[in-house]
Amino acid sequence: MPRINMFRNDWFVVKFLLASLFIFLVLGCASEDVTLESSEAADTATSVPPTATSVPPTATSVPPTATSVPPTATTEVVEKYPQTVKDLLNRDVEIAQVPERVVALSPTALEYIYAIGGEAVGRPSSANYPEEAMGVEGVGTAYAPNFEAVLSLNPDLVIADSVIHAQPAILENLTGLPAPVFMAGAGSYGDVLMALENLGVAFDLVDEANKEIARIQAAMDSAKAAAASDITAVVLIADRDNSLYAAKNTSFIGDVISEIGITNVAAEQPDGGPFPGFSAAPFETMLMWDPDFIFTITPAPEPAPRLSTLLPQIPPLRGLGAVRSSRVIELSNDLALRSPGPRVDQLIETITDTLGQ
Repeated sequence: MPRINMFRNDWFVVKFLLASLFIFLVLGCASEDVTLESSEAADTATSVPPTATSVPPTATSVPPTATSVPPTATTEVVEKYPQTVKDLLNRDVEIAQVPERVVALSPTALEYIYAIGGEAVGRPSSANYPEEAMGVEGVGTAYAPNFEAVLSLNPDLVIADSVIHAQPAILENLTGLPAPVFMAGAGSYGDVLMALENLGVAFDLVDEANKEIARIQAAMDSAKAAAASDITAVVLIADRDNSLYAAKNTSFIGDVISEIGITNVAAEQPDGGPFPGFSAAPFETMLMWDPDFIFTITPAPEPAPRLSTLLPQIPPLRGLGAVRSSRVIELSNDLALRSPGPRVDQLIETITDTLGQ
């Protein structure tokens, strides 16, 4: 098998190309019962028979009486609040009333709120979607929430991120807030569906949440139908040191790939590098894998070059089948890594279109 020292003459080219990618690197990393009562009294009659006296017989008759109670309808009002809802850390969160002043602490959390028709009064300054939420007051970044800013908004519900904010130090600060805290992130495809379902209950927007879930599931069903059982793929990202890393199935994008039915060649690799759920992918390993498709993620915003355009220019990787057949596809950093969530259907559709190549 070829080793990296076989490409010593090309090393300067490799370093130069990958280095350009990260000049601009910015890691953004929720019966009625009707009762009818009626009664009716039967007619009654009393008659006195005649007697043998000079007094003519008399008859005393009590006219029939009827007592009728008009039907009444009693509607039982079902109180939905307060109620207890499970979050994505399997915590019981008590919601006292329909949330009206909601603060989101991550881009993913913000997207969940608006996806089901809710609104927020606070958002992370690092969020860039949806557009209608961009005028909402900022409360720090997802990785550094400003708790004073959160408190100043007097929230009745805080939506935090079950991936980012599950760290003990942050979680301790969150649980100290006077408002209930619901943890809703996206560590997997299943997390997205569960978060939408449970938040639909919390916000009393069940129908809206179910529509979102149905839309996402339809996209996944189409992708599964398009994926052959023997397709292999890898999802790559590079760090500021110009090293390549491959997504495992424990990452969000790796889980989506696996859910579709694509074999992720990096699924069983050990964790490694600065990205949780990713493993080191040196050139020798890439040559050994030789996947049918290569998906890339570029954390740096444009005009930084996309990783998908740089990989085919790296001499050691030019012989890969995916490179030769132009099956190197760029995925959205927002959808695949930075703020995964209810727009996962768009990510799935990109992958589905690729499978048709």
